[in-house]
Amino acid sequence: MTGEPMPEVVTIQTPALGDRSYLIHDETEAVVVDPQRDIGRVLAVAESRGVRITHVLETHIHNDYVTGGLALAGQTGAAYVVAASEDVSFERLAVRDNDQISTGSITVTVMHTPGHTPGHLSYALREAGGNVVAVFTGGSMLYGAVGRTDLISPGQTEPLTRAQYRSVRRLAAELPDDAAVYPTHGFGSFCSATPTSGTSSTIGNERQVNVALRREETAFVEELIAGLNAYPRYYAHMGPMNRRGPQAPAPSRPARADAAELRRRIDSGEWIVDLRERRAFARAHIAGTISIELGDPFSTYLGWTIPWGVPLTVIGDHPEQVTEAQLQLTRIGIDQIAAAATGPTEALAADGKISSYRVTDFGALAAEWDRPGTVILDVRRPDEWRRSHLNGAVHIPFWELEQRTAEVPAGQVWVHCASGFRASIGASILDRAGREVVHVDDDWERAAQLGLPITT
Repeated sequence: MTGEPMPEVVTIQTPALGDRSYLIHDETEAVVVDPQRDIGRVLAVAESRGVRITHVLETHIHNDYVTGGLALAGQTGAAYVVAASEDVSFERLAVRDNDQISTGSITVTVMHTPGHTPGHLSYALREAGGNVVAVFTGGSMLYGAVGRTDLISPGQTEPLTRAQYRSVRRLAAELPDDAAVYPTHGFGSFCSATPTSGTSSTIGNERQVNVALRREETAFVEELIAGLNAYPRYYAHMGPMNRRGPQAPAPSRPARADAAELRRRIDSGEWIVDLRERRAFARAHIAGTISIELGDPFSTYLGWTIPWGVPLTVIGDHPEQVTEAQLQLTRIGIDQIAAAATGPTEALAADGKISSYRVTDFGALAAEWDRPGTVILDVRRPDEWRRSHLNGAVHIPFWELEQRTAEVPAGQVWVHCASGFRASIGASILDRAGREVVHVDDDWERAAQLGLPITT
């Protein structure tokens, strides 16, 4: 017996992006893996445990969020650990396969696990006796799945998919059954190549369920590539930001916008996003605004839809909604909101320019299916459309709708997705364009249950 404490792993979840960060400590010193940009959460955990952060580890250059790694290392004096193979614009502790990092009684071994990205690393945590007790797998081995392999370039997708297969198999071959698996992605993140399952796992369990460990290589590669679907457009901006070395966000308080200022911004083509509940938006909203309800999907879908760089103004019921929206947006690199307004719609609408549209469900659509002039618009992803869709529907993904409104046929447009969230974005974009819309705020499974004609 060494008397040294077993390292504790504290999970810091970011449900809005489907990611997890980790703090590993031995009651004195700590290591952090893949911190999100709002590092205050990590510092609060370290303070609550009374530990000093000595190392910040990145598994890879992230494509789905702006890292807080460099800022956290700078604020704590920790070493910032990044793969030596990565081309970055900042000083870091460059590590390679089989390097070891030790602090206090914590020791991690670097494992090069390419696939999600070419330089991807995993970190195997060893107890005092040398046994591996956990592995931090980033976007390599996920729970029952693997990280997607198409974020670098089309030409690298197949080689990276083959590398991902071998990396996951290496982890399974070299690590013990009881080693806990701690991925960064896989909890709703679009960085997952296939759906994940569960909230915890071990190497032994992954040997039984992981897609890369239940297929031979060619079948795995074909299946994974065929299943890759669309991912948020803002991902294109995350990697370059992370290579430059992002600092901690310092968002200023947005300028207060009154009714006249809101109308000026709307008329100039800027994005005015209403954070309020989507049904409340449909009942009454300022004409020309867009509905993106504040909740876990908010930053993902706003970043996916908004033209990057367009000035953004937000409207909420109260200032706390604006603050929460601003926090979520800093995680994807939108640091400044141009303006904000709070209060009742009627008080914020210049010249009484208030709009509304109907909200209903698939049952109402079934009842009005044969009504002349009805247009059904499906705003889901292409892979969802290919699996099944309503007969005769028009398909335009929600993030393309602003540029493709002219393609929507004349008539009353019934907009649906899989749950109602994305449909609210689509309905508001069409409403802004002057179209008559009906927002179908319902679960897609109900369409089949109600007997609506579906092509599969």
